[in-house]
Amino acid sequence: MSDHAVLLSLASAPEFEDVFERYFDDVCGFLCRRVGPELGEELTAETFAQAFRGWARYDAQRGELRAWLFGIAANLLRSHRRTEARGLRALARERGEAPVWGHDPLVERLATRVETRRLARALAKLRARDRDVLLLTAWTDLSSREIALALEIPAGTVRSRLNRARRQVQAALVAADHAASHPLANKEATDG
Repeated sequence: MSDHAVLLSLASAPEFEDVFERYFDDVCGFLCRRVGPELGEELTAETFAQAFRGWARYDAQRGELRAWLFGIAANLLRSHRRTEARGLRALARERGEAPVWGHDPLVERLATRVETRRLARALAKLRARDRDVLLLTAWTDLSSREIALALEIPAGTVRSRLNRARRQVQAALVAADHAASHPLANKEATDG
């Protein structure tokens, strides 16, 4: 059954089960990556509740059902941006020694944690709208056109925000590498 056919039959709860079963894992996976499993599952439930309540607003001419669901999810995330940015800044502030690289599972977990903090710091510096586009691109298989539909912005804006976000994250990671390899230069610059 096509997305459009499923959506047209949403007037009754049994057919909505098809939509839920088809897209739950995708939407929940995206939301859980953004805000953690507990809140992610809560937002997923609210995404599908809003989809059920607002199914008449869906316009199949504008895009696929999946993109519409991600649009609802992205709108719900907007209300949690401050918490997300605060969490990223807190993760980035965590202290810990850089691990010695090797094949020890503990060392690998520590290395991953260091890299996660670096990435969290870079993501926290992005504007929320750029972060949305970057993470929708990284964590879903939505096309630029589908992301544009989900966020209700032009596809060209998606591409420019994605390009800007990638450049800013890369620059932040390069700067972090430089600071880590030249700690005295960094200290002198801040003491100066």
